[in-house]
Amino acid sequence: MGRHTRALRSVDQEAFAESGDGHDDLAKALYQEFGGSLMAFALRLTGHDRQWAEDVVQETLIKAWRNADKLDRQPEMLRAWLFTVARRIVIDGWRSRSVRPQELEEIESDAIAVSDESDRTLAAMIVYEALQGLSPEQREAIQQTYLRDRTVNEVAATLGVPPGTVKSRIHHAVRALRRALRERG
Repeated sequence: MGRHTRALRSVDQEAFAESGDGHDDLAKALYQEFGGSLMAFALRLTGHDRQWAEDVVQETLIKAWRNADKLDRQPEMLRAWLFTVARRIVIDGWRSRSVRPQELEEIESDAIAVSDESDRTLAAMIVYEALQGLSPEQREAIQQTYLRDRTVNEVAATLGVPPGTVKSRIHHAVRALRRALRERG
């Protein structure tokens, strides 16, 4: 006598009758006998989502309880029926999850970042003011190299000064800008 047969024979044959108590006995016997393996099966099918797997097992046993008078009494057939029902429940779950949009957590309105140019505008104003504190030669060297993306040699040729002079102006200008920006916070 197989493992499944022993467990199900311990439940009185009235478990298959239409009375509510018989159905409850059947549901308990099915859970005791097949609950563990059904749960392991559901876990594999749900990608190890324990809560979903528990829901699948519960829904499977509810369907067995509702169809108690129609179930085949052979343990192998019961097992096959339960596993088929569980598989179909999971398939339906996957289908419904793929159709409906993914649920997102509710975000507080204070936490929502709104695209705003005010920070960039403020930063540009601060940099502009800091640039005004430079000498005209330093400001020209910074504008030509950083803002117009020219090389030191190109700027030197445009201004008619040696490349070393351009490098020196850039070096002193950057130090002065750092100091001015630090002071402004």
